[in-house]
Amino acid sequence: MQLVSTSPDDGCVAEPAGQTRLCQSGIAAAVCLSSLAMIGFDAAATETPAINSAEAVKQASHSEDDSLLTRLIDGWEIDAALLWYREDARVQAIEGVVSGVKALSDSESINAKIVLDSLSGASASGAVAQQWAQTFTRPSGKGEYQVAAGETPLDDTFQDTRLSLSGGWQKTLDSATKVNAAVYGSKEFDYLSLGINGGIDWGFFKDNTTLSLSGALGYDLFDAVGGRPVPLSTMAIRKDFANDEAFWQAFDLSRQQGVGDKRIAEMMLGVTQILTKSTLVQFNYGLGYSSGYLNDPYKLVSVLDTDGNASHYLYESRPDSRLKQSAFVLGKTAFKRGVAEYSYRYTHDDWGLDSHTVEGRYRHYFSTKTGPYLQFHLRGYRQQGVDFFTPYLLQGEVVSPHISADYRIGDMDTWTIGLKTGWRLKDGDEIALRLEYYRQLPSGEVSSLEGLQGLDVYPELNAAMLQLNYSWR
Repeated sequence: MQLVSTSPDDGCVAEPAGQTRLCQSGIAAAVCLSSLAMIGFDAAATETPAINSAEAVKQASHSEDDSLLTRLIDGWEIDAALLWYREDARVQAIEGVVSGVKALSDSESINAKIVLDSLSGASASGAVAQQWAQTFTRPSGKGEYQVAAGETPLDDTFQDTRLSLSGGWQKTLDSATKVNAAVYGSKEFDYLSLGINGGIDWGFFKDNTTLSLSGALGYDLFDAVGGRPVPLSTMAIRKDFANDEAFWQAFDLSRQQGVGDKRIAEMMLGVTQILTKSTLVQFNYGLGYSSGYLNDPYKLVSVLDTDGNASHYLYESRPDSRLKQSAFVLGKTAFKRGVAEYSYRYTHDDWGLDSHTVEGRYRHYFSTKTGPYLQFHLRGYRQQGVDFFTPYLLQGEVVSPHISADYRIGDMDTWTIGLKTGWRLKDGDEIALRLEYYRQLPSGEVSSLEGLQGLDVYPELNAAMLQLNYSWR
C-alpha cells in the first residue's frame, strides 16, 4: 500500500487496499479513550463526603485501578494525535495515533506506537470517463455499480479499517555509538504487513559528524476481495452473459488462487554534519527492493474502439519486482526566534519512475522557544510516471506484458501548503494544531479520439488535512 500521495509519503492516507463494508463507528471514540487513559487521576479533592462501607470498598477498588494505570504509564513521554483527511468527492479518513517513549536508563530507551485509521469514500478504478453511463462489477463479483456520463469511474463503496502496532528499542553503547531495533505489524481487511528494522549510528569528531546505517525487512500478504485478478484478464460484467452461471464461470476464470505475497528489503546510509552552532546538514542514500505480488487488484485499464468508446476493461499488470534508489539532502538552521528546515529528494526505480521533491518549513516562536509558535510548510513534488503507464488501450493494438492506468504512478505534479501552531501548557504538556491543503495535477498526452472530447482523462485532486496533537510530558 502506497502513501498518498494521496500524499504517498504524508499523513495517514494510503492507497485503497480493501473493498468491503466495515463499520467506522467508534474509531474516534477509541482514540479519545486511549488519550484519556493517559491522563492522571491524582488531582486532590476539595471535599471528602461521608460514604458507607460498600462505597468504600468500591472506591478502594477504583483507587487500585488508578494506581495500576499510574504505574503502567509512569516514566513514559506520551504523544497522541487525531488526523482528519478529506478529498473532493473521493476518499476521506480519520486516524488516531498514540505513541510513547520510556527511558530505561541514561543510555537505553524503548518506544511503542498504535495507529488506528478508517478510510471510506470513492476510489478511482483507473478506467476513463465516457459520454454515457458505465457499469462495473464489484471486486467480489456480487453486484455492480454505475458511473454517470462524463464522470471519472469511482467505486463509492470503498471502506477499510487499519490497525498497526510497532515497538522499538534504542541503546547507547558508548560515547560514540548507538544502536536501535524495532518490529512492526499492520492489519487491514485484505492486507497484512509485518516488518523488522534496525540501525547503528557512529559519532566522530566530538559528535560533529554522525554516520548512520540502517536496514529493514518486510513481508506482506494480500488477500484481495473476490480473489486476485489474473493480470490482463477481462472484467466480467453480468449483462454480457446469458445467465448467472455463465457470468460466474467467466468471473472465476479471471481470478487467481490463493493470496499474494510481497517481500521487501531496504537499506539506508546517512551522514549528518554540524556546520556551525546554528546549522547542520544531512545526506542520505536509500536502496530498496521488493518482489512478489506488486499489482493493485482493484485497478482497471479501459479498452477503447477507434471512436474512443469503451468496449471492455482489463485488469492491470505490473512487474513482479522493483528496485528503488533515493538521494536525500536536508538542512536545518536555527535563528533567534525560529528554525528553518529545507530538503530535496530524488528517487528513481527500474520501472522508469523518477521524482523530485522540494520541501521547506519555517517555525517562528513568538516568545521563547517553549512559547507559542507558528509553522509554515510548503512542498512541491514532480513525478515522471512508470514506463508502462497508459490512460487507456486501443482495440487491435498489441498489449504489453505490463500496463497500468493508476494515476499514482503516472506523470503528475503535487503541491502541499500548510500551517501549524502549538504551545506549551503550564504543566509542561504540549498541544498543536496543523492544517494543510494538498493539490494533485496529473498530466499526459491530449487524446484526439472523438469519444473522449470534453472529458477529463487526467482529473485533478484536492484534499484537506486537519491534525490535533497533544503531548504529555
